[in-house]
Amino acid sequence: MDAATLLARLASVIDAHDWEGLPALLHPDFSCRLVHTGEVFDRAGWVRLNADYPGFQRLRVEDLVADGVRGVLRARVTGTSETGDELVFAVASFATVRDDLLAELVEVWADVGQDAPAGTRLD
Repeated sequence: MDAATLLARLASVIDAHDWEGLPALLHPDFSCRLVHTGEVFDRAGWVRLNADYPGFQRLRVEDLVADGVRGVLRARVTGTSETGDELVFAVASFATVRDDLLAELVEVWADVGQDAPAGTRLD
């Protein structure tokens, strides 16, 4: 499978909370690095991170660009905090495919709706 197909399927599986189906998309040597924390997860650890993430509700694809074995998925992720507040994140997932499976992801996460730091924008 190419990167575009795998990333689209990945988004669909995660949005459906299909944690049993998720490993089938990942190479046995899969790794995911979260840029914002520096954490690196193996296949089982990344599936567990997603399955156990508190309050996760939806993942919606906003953009997907791919060419062969490399691709980028940009998505909006929503959830609910422990206090019931809505949480909204943006994620860009940079993927590499090997043997028709996702072998590597590098993810960049950001909160949505933040204000720009004071003095950094022209009025």
